[in-house]
Amino acid sequence: MTVPETWSLDVLIEAFEQYQRRTRGLRDQTLHYYSSLARGLIREALGDDPIDVRHLGPSDVIRFVGASSRFSPRTMKTVGTALRSLFRFLRTKGMGDERLETAIPAVAHWRLSTLPRCLSDEQLARVLASFESSTPCVLRNRAIVFCLATLGLRPGEVAELRLEDLDWRQGTIHLHTRKTRRGAILPLPHVAGRAIVNYLRRERPRTGERRVFVQHRGERRGAPISRVVVADAVTRALRRAGIEAPLSGAYVFRHTVASRMVRRGVSLKEVGDFLGHRSLDTTTIYAKLDLPALHEVALPWPEVTS
Repeated sequence: MTVPETWSLDVLIEAFEQYQRRTRGLRDQTLHYYSSLARGLIREALGDDPIDVRHLGPSDVIRFVGASSRFSPRTMKTVGTALRSLFRFLRTKGMGDERLETAIPAVAHWRLSTLPRCLSDEQLARVLASFESSTPCVLRNRAIVFCLATLGLRPGEVAELRLEDLDWRQGTIHLHTRKTRRGAILPLPHVAGRAIVNYLRRERPRTGERRVFVQHRGERRGAPISRVVVADAVTRALRRAGIEAPLSGAYVFRHTVASRMVRRGVSLKEVGDFLGHRSLDTTTIYAKLDLPALHEVALPWPEVTS
């Protein structure tokens, strides 16, 4: 796409998204997040259309990132990554230089500096027992949470499940896309499979949609759900169970699954493969939960002699 010197913000964002798809192959949700940050920065710095991004300066970048400092360090690093992607795109169009990238403040965030945030066994049991027949879409939301809590799936992976992905004879579930860019075939736990069957038989609306989980009400009845619906189901379940989760959103179950696997003696390589991690580095944080192994590698405390 040829980009003029002045443009509307919508044209700029469309060009940025096309560039990211072509050069990096980002997933839709990541691309949407990057685009929303780029839109916020440019609109705040340059105002209404038409805009000329040549007027974007380091001070605009510092001010925008500073206003985002309420986020966690990990999120702030993602903000920086998104902005660097935008500035590289502008450089390819001759509309920016390295000063914009160097203006992004460094964020102190040491990987593996915290413990995995997960639910205790007692909290997990309370959440799974919290579903009542009187709540709307109870069987759908129960099946969603069981998929998260037993398989450690990402919200998008749950939303994208299709009927043909469930192999009832083999007792497996087929995931077509993961962050590894490869699919996966995982064992389908009995409790999760039973929850899905109850939903399909007793609550799922009549629809030609092949996605497992669909909308139940309104004009979009029978249409596939989004990852936002998955997150909402988790939020409501935690609230009903009276649990203040150590991690907001559906990822608390992913951390819980990984933590429980490590405590049962599953190797980090196997945990990473099961969760679909692109790198074993992502899984190493759970090594902190393997207390027997930590005892073996810990140095003895030096004795003090008087």
